[in-house]
Amino acid sequence: MAPSAKAVKLAIQWVLRLRESGNDPQLSRQCEQWRLAKPEHELAWQRVMHLHQELDLRALPGAGVALQTLEASQRRLQRRQALKLLGGVALVGSAAWLGKDLEPVAGWASDYATATGERLTTRLPDGSLLQLNTRSAVDLAFTPQQRLLRLKHGEMMLTCEGSQPLSVQTRDALLEGFEGRFTVRQDDTCTQVSVGQGKVALHTPGQGSLQWLESGQHWRIDANGAQRLEQLDMDAMAWSEGLIVTRDMRLTDFLAQVSRYRHGYLGCSDDIADLRLSGVFRLEDPEQLLQLLPQTLPVRLRQRTRWWIRLERAA
Repeated sequence: MAPSAKAVKLAIQWVLRLRESGNDPQLSRQCEQWRLAKPEHELAWQRVMHLHQELDLRALPGAGVALQTLEASQRRLQRRQALKLLGGVALVGSAAWLGKDLEPVAGWASDYATATGERLTTRLPDGSLLQLNTRSAVDLAFTPQQRLLRLKHGEMMLTCEGSQPLSVQTRDALLEGFEGRFTVRQDDTCTQVSVGQGKVALHTPGQGSLQWLESGQHWRIDANGAQRLEQLDMDAMAWSEGLIVTRDMRLTDFLAQVSRYRHGYLGCSDDIADLRLSGVFRLEDPEQLLQLLPQTLPVRLRQRTRWWIRLERAA
């Protein structure tokens, strides 16, 4: 069950009031009574608190101003708009990276979703195995006629069971997996598919016939159609084991991948962007992973805050 926009707005208001009151006991009791009044209230409260803690607002510069602005605006804005406003005010000039940290909001109304750095493994009603990578959201639509998952954003891996095809709908295509395993990733520009085992049928808008994707193949699908990728510089399925496995990967591309699993800005100077990296890296602690890079490359880490890290050439 997903809480209504009204319940979420009220939960946001309670968080703001409690914060500004300095933990007033009477107000805390009133908030608790509101939470107990309906299951939807408690669900909205838990989800707002999860986002509040994930953003770690108490440590963000300008958070007090952001909260005041949100409190003044939340009555007239939709839930998503209000939270975007929070991001824009809390870190003026840094909204680009904060925006990606607000993606869990899109998962509130999803059947399965993950936050930044989180991965999820679950069994579907038909026995198939669903694995979600960081910042991903999926809706489930199972009927007697079809088994369908809608990938709203992010990345998933499916290990199919049963004789009926298991379908995945993205912005760019409809995919049908048969007994086997494949990954699907959807970002702002395209859908990427990698087949580990079995076959996947690809249906793209405007094409009359389907296309078969074979085991070991990697494909990119966008508005211009489907294109097979001959070689990847990163193992497309290693994330399901908590790993990034690279093969002669550009440093700037590697950092873009790591940034998916952590909050804040992560980048490098232009003069080291094309340095190449090969190896196996564990995702369980992205900060520790970054500390390893100066041991293998001529780089140093420049860190302003826990949210801002830039790699530069070592002196």
